Amino acid sequence: MSIAKEQTAVAGVKAAVPWLVIFFSVLLWSAIRPHDYFTWFMEVLPALITIVILAATYDRFRLSSLAYWLILVHAVILMIGGHYTYAEVPLFDRVREVFHQGRNNYDKVGHFAQGFVPAIIMRELLLRKTTLRPGAWLSFITVSICLALSALYELFEWAVAEATGEAAEAFLGTQGYQWDTQSDMAFALFGAVTAIVLLGRYHDAQLARMGQIGGDR
Repeated sequence: MSIAKEQTAVAGVKAAVPWLVIFFSVLLWSAIRPHDYFTWFMEVLPALITIVILAATYDRFRLSSLAYWLILVHAVILMIGGHYTYAEVPLFDRVREVFHQGRNNYDKVGHFAQGFVPAIIMRELLLRKTTLRPGAWLSFITVSICLALSALYELFEWAVAEATGEAAEAFLGTQGYQWDTQSDMAFALFGAVTAIVLLGRYHDAQLARMGQIGGDR
């Protein structure tokens, strides 16, 4: 290994330490006396799968720091939802009272993140692994993929509900709202668009510094 590559590897490990500390600290907290362990497991499962994928690809395909930190934020959102269930997060009970809302809307935060975070990841994959460049087509394809992923997750929730019956009620978290599925997808769509508008140029700058815009590099 060259000196430059060795220094890069050491820097990468150092940068990963605080990320891992936060991830596993919140994971441990979320696993201590959650609302119920079925809901906890189903909610944190995507985070657990993701960290395995990130670990397996860290040396071969390292993402931008923006992507990694957004993934961590999303994982924390999932772990909080797993601990309390999305319908019973205390802070959003308080928000419901203050703003006279009819339900606990923490699940909408989760679905906003379900669009916001994958938008940056999909955008990065498209820029690095295809010939697409920043612009309208990249944004359209990115948002379309995020909306498809949101729809796929809703189908997954439906399958779990059909398979487990009442045990999935806390996992679904509809709280009696008949348009919950549609509003979940709308929040994911809004999250994806917001991520591109707010972070697109910053993301481009990060990838340019990495020498990773355009093609398989």
